[in-house]
Amino acid sequence: MPLTRRQKFRRRRLAFGGAALAIIIVFAYGAISLGRSVPAAAATIDQTATSTISQPKTQVDWPSFGRGALGAVGFDGLLSTTGDQTPFPIASLTKTITSLVVLDKKPLAAGESGPNITLTSADVGYYYDTIAEDGSAAPVVAGSVFTQRQMFEALLLPSANNYSISLAVWAYGSVDAYLDAAKMWLAAHGLTGTTVTNTSGIGPTNKSTPADLITIGKLVLANPALASIVSEKSAILPAIGEVDNTNALLGTHGVTGMKTGTDDESGACLLFSADIPVGGRTVTIVGVILGADDHTVLDEAVVKLLASIPAGFHELQLTKAGTSFGTYSSEWGRSARILAGKDASAFVWQDTPVTVKAQARPLSAGSKGSTVGSVHYEIGAGAEGGATTVTVPLTLSADIAPPTAWWKLTNP
Repeated sequence: MPLTRRQKFRRRRLAFGGAALAIIIVFAYGAISLGRSVPAAAATIDQTATSTISQPKTQVDWPSFGRGALGAVGFDGLLSTTGDQTPFPIASLTKTITSLVVLDKKPLAAGESGPNITLTSADVGYYYDTIAEDGSAAPVVAGSVFTQRQMFEALLLPSANNYSISLAVWAYGSVDAYLDAAKMWLAAHGLTGTTVTNTSGIGPTNKSTPADLITIGKLVLANPALASIVSEKSAILPAIGEVDNTNALLGTHGVTGMKTGTDDESGACLLFSADIPVGGRTVTIVGVILGADDHTVLDEAVVKLLASIPAGFHELQLTKAGTSFGTYSSEWGRSARILAGKDASAFVWQDTPVTVKAQARPLSAGSKGSTVGSVHYEIGAGAEGGATTVTVPLTLSADIAPPTAWWKLTNP
């Protein structure tokens, strides 16, 4: 039976509605598919990018006798030690402390002579007192005039005990006042293992640890006036004439200073500094050895020790630009490597620990060379400048294009 006009209209309306609904569904699916967020590709980090870098360790040629320590300017703490590290008599090494404490009250700039100091009968008395106690002394003439620098030269080069008293009294008014100031100075610098009971170091009650002496040596080098004085082989002084530095190693094997010491309790001692070549740079070493039988044996030991030190330093290549640390692989078939963005290195001592940790963010799209993360090198205290973290940016080796519309439509 033929359809009525009304039935035909209803069928057409249903067909049109179905087609419209299908179109709406298709458009809605497309809009949703094209507008949805794309799953970010997670970075796959290489196992070696989260590890510890092994370092070589070389032998430091310490002598079999005594006790000692090594440090270096620009490096925190100690590089190496030998023997007992508890407080030990330090003899005339004490004069480095006297010098620093006097300069704390009466500063002397680099290249300056400082004020004139006229010696008196009291200073002559210090000379005879020093002779009486069998200490190291340099002549004094009442009325002679020294500059402040010349007083330090008399103290540090021939190691004259009497000039240590004259300087302390000139700066502080009395030895007792000086000793009070010295105690405060030692405490302020954290030198808890050091005790001084006089200005010269004579006797067993002036003590220090090897670690404290390395700090004291660095403080001497940090003072331009003192650093230049301890490096002098000789000086010509009023009323005394020419005096020679008691440090026989000065000017040899890179040695630039700093102070000898000798007595029955301490044996032969040397607090020394030396500039040693390491690759294309120079490292300033500060070292100390206490308790040798004599200075000939001690000096031979220091020479061997210095010769063994350069091998312990090395420039550590942390990474080179372009080193791969991982990859990205997206669901839509794009991939790129994760590369170090620059070279990085560190100057380190011996087996300084280095820990590596790389991280990169999830990525939906990115351009070649863009920064996507970083790698951190945590370096221990044996690094130049102390413990530190070196950060290197991580970049893309190639573009990661976003997914195409077709991929979005076909990957719901």
